[in-house]
Amino acid sequence: MTQKSTQTNCKGEKTLWNDLRNFLLVNFVIAFFLQVFFCPICFLSWEDLISLFPDFMFSFCVSMALSYGGSRVQEYWDPRVSWVHEPVKRLVVTVSTYMIYAFVVSFMIVFVYAWIEWKFPEDQIPWRGVLRFTFTPMTIAFVFMAIFTSRSWLMEWRKSAIEAEQLRSEKLASQYQSLKDQLNPHFLFNSLNALSNLVYEDADRSVAFIQKLSKIYRYVLDVQQEELVELDRELEFAQNYLELQKIRFEENLNFNIDLSDCKGCYLPPLSLQLLLENAIKHNIASQENPLFISILQKGNELWVSNSFQPKISQIEPSTGVGLENIRSRYRILSERNPEIFQTEDEFLVKLPLLKVNS
Repeated sequence: MTQKSTQTNCKGEKTLWNDLRNFLLVNFVIAFFLQVFFCPICFLSWEDLISLFPDFMFSFCVSMALSYGGSRVQEYWDPRVSWVHEPVKRLVVTVSTYMIYAFVVSFMIVFVYAWIEWKFPEDQIPWRGVLRFTFTPMTIAFVFMAIFTSRSWLMEWRKSAIEAEQLRSEKLASQYQSLKDQLNPHFLFNSLNALSNLVYEDADRSVAFIQKLSKIYRYVLDVQQEELVELDRELEFAQNYLELQKIRFEENLNFNIDLSDCKGCYLPPLSLQLLLENAIKHNIASQENPLFISILQKGNELWVSNSFQPKISQIEPSTGVGLENIRSRYRILSERNPEIFQTEDEFLVKLPLLKVNS
């Protein structure tokens, strides 16, 4: 415990020393440039350079006092008045506080400098001359104020923008996770519901259905925590899912999957499962009216269509998950949205294929 405290103290002392060194170095450079600005010819001879030393120390002290005060004013008002919520009030209090501080400090430094350099008697203090000389560091203070004010404003706006983006990302992640959490119970409920109907019809087909279902459900669990999955993985799942339904419907259900080479294409996980499930759930699949499902890639879109032959009476109640779930996930992940078309003979959903920036 003592060793850790010693290490912490050493790090704190090192940081303090580095801050002090940087502070002195920056103000040394500022004082140097001020001397070059006000008296460039003073650097032409060694005698003039030596005579410049008092003025350099004056500039150095003024620079340190003004820069230190600027940082303290900024630190004082940052937690009290926000640039984001009260910009006018913050500007007024910052400028007024700093300029009052700058005037008082500048006047004191100028008075000390004048007393040393001018050597005036104590009963003949040139107050007007001291006050007039104070306007020079006040000009410097105005520049410092502009720098500190701009820096403080930019830093707080940057912090506010980062926090807003973090909150937005966390909100979207929470919404997206909530949407994905709907899929597991939704998929399981509908699969078990289909199995309950099948088990009374054919025991052998029920066994095959259960075996296929276990493999498919493993994929559902694998992609549960993913925002996007590769198109080929999702299509492989769709193939297995349709084969599973084929066990149930036999020749009453037909499907076709046609995919061109599309490496780097992604979909929200289980998007196809929701569309295929809706197609089977809401449409007639019989020997007289077989249900046909097609999955085609068209450029940067995936077209999922089925023959439109709605059931007259819905035996299975709608849970309202399907299409709205897909729309909501696309709104979170992309500016592109699914398109839905319905004709007398066909129901078509166009899913945008998404890209992942590396």
